[in-house]
Amino acid sequence: MQFEVWAPLTGHVALRLDDATYDMARDPVRDGWWTVEAPAGDGSRYGFLLDGATTPRPDPRGRRLPDGPDGLSAVVDFEALAPLRTPPPRTRLQDAVLYELHIGTFTPEGTFDAAAARLGHLTALGVTHVELMPVCSFPGRHGWGYDGVAPWSVHEPYGGPAGLARFTEAAHAAGLGVVLDVVHNHLGPSGNHLPAFGPYFTDTHHTPWGAAVNLDAPGSDEVRAYLLGSALAWLRDYGIDGLRLDAVHALADDRALTFLEELGAAVDELAAESGRPLFLIAESDRCDPRTVTPRAGGGLGLHAQWNDDFHHALHCALTGESQAYYADFAAAPLAALAKTMTRAFFHDGTWSSFRGRTHGRPVDWRRTPAHRFLGYTQTHDQIGNRALGDRLSASLSPGLLACAATVALTGPFVPMLFMGEEWGAGTPWQYFTDHPDPELAEAVRAGRRREFAAHGWKAEEIPDPQDPATRERSCLDWSEPGQPPHARLLDWYRTLVALRRTHPDLRDPDLAAVRVAHDEERRWLTFRRGDVRVAVNLSPEPVTIALGRNGVRVLAAWEPAEHPGPDGRIHVPGESAVVLGP
Repeated sequence: MQFEVWAPLTGHVALRLDDATYDMARDPVRDGWWTVEAPAGDGSRYGFLLDGATTPRPDPRGRRLPDGPDGLSAVVDFEALAPLRTPPPRTRLQDAVLYELHIGTFTPEGTFDAAAARLGHLTALGVTHVELMPVCSFPGRHGWGYDGVAPWSVHEPYGGPAGLARFTEAAHAAGLGVVLDVVHNHLGPSGNHLPAFGPYFTDTHHTPWGAAVNLDAPGSDEVRAYLLGSALAWLRDYGIDGLRLDAVHALADDRALTFLEELGAAVDELAAESGRPLFLIAESDRCDPRTVTPRAGGGLGLHAQWNDDFHHALHCALTGESQAYYADFAAAPLAALAKTMTRAFFHDGTWSSFRGRTHGRPVDWRRTPAHRFLGYTQTHDQIGNRALGDRLSASLSPGLLACAATVALTGPFVPMLFMGEEWGAGTPWQYFTDHPDPELAEAVRAGRRREFAAHGWKAEEIPDPQDPATRERSCLDWSEPGQPPHARLLDWYRTLVALRRTHPDLRDPDLAAVRVAHDEERRWLTFRRGDVRVAVNLSPEPVTIALGRNGVRVLAAWEPAEHPGPDGRIHVPGESAVVLGP
């Protein structure tokens, strides 16, 4: 077997394989690369000794770290993993309903196999894709996954590479696609061995996490190839159907051909070769439509992006909150929501009080399809980054939760749910870590409390991220879906997902065809999607709304509602939603 590693700054590299050591030779063709042939098989432990060091470091491209980020790598024979027997579903992005879940808290066991055992719940719900939060290796057992340090490997406590392969096969067998959240903008602070091998980071740019990943300084060709190769490996070797790219606005990259364009082109090429509908979904706070504009049109060519403006407007309309970035949406939240539903971004060159400047760029809403954007009421960020990790279900009535679901699932954007929201989960989803380094653990704990002290929280009120109970509180309670009031809300979600599947108008990508009306004071909003009408009443009092058209009937209603009269007016009970069609 050939072992190779990029280590351009070292004068000597040796391979430690099981109990043997092999000197490596410089590659005569590839500058900075070292290679050696050695006998190895599935599970063989190995690492690299740099410049006479006695302690081997794990392979930057290692596919498995059985003992965690500071241990040796292990060879993975992908032919020995769970075979990808089932062809992946061919659901187009515009027809998708995504479900974001965290392997470590989706079940108390926190493993791929335990999550796979719950896939029947998702097929009954009607979603099309599971979006996994990051699964690459990070220190400790439990964490969100965004402090990963080995972008090619799979977190061993979740089940390692074999567990991920089994999960993907089980999802495909259930008719579900799999999307994986990957992080290219930074690596975690503990267990990161990349700087010892080469210029993976640069001081040319700085990020909130320190030195930036090297995408444009000397040596960046190999760094970009490293990240691009890891992304393609998830799609190729595990049969993953798409990637969610974390915080692409934090990718510092001044090159003419950006890393994101290069990645988009490579994924499109792999999709064409494999005949699979692969896609990339960006997280970006720039409100820049060029993120999802095709490369031929001068954009980055990513296939979709999260739309936080839609979330923020809907959140303000539901809760009345106005702190931090919600301040930009709180003055007239229904007007803000109406704008996002027809123009995608609220901030399209408008003033942002939160940022103290104008922000964003207009979307060409006549030409940009709505499926370039994901719409959601909750995400891991919007829950977990709150002081107590409280979900909407902690403060809203079941009726308002039903209204929120109606807007997201019948609105113009590709819907995404966060695990448990479909039954109004009573469990929070809090920020938790398991850093083995005591100094880092204390720094994270103190930083979390300091952050929220500035907003009036007492230190003892903030959950300790390092306390195992914080993670345990965040695990879903699977006894809830069958109990009231959770069961009723779950049935409503299933109804809405089914309506989206059976009514093509609800998947129409034409933003220009969306019509929205609202009353800020009386707190109602209606919108039209082709022949489908949706009426949402956020007020506790019933309202009468003129739909302006006869010939529609009630398809679904949270509270009982009569069909509109001959005058096209419909009476909507308080905190309720109605979907109407021909």
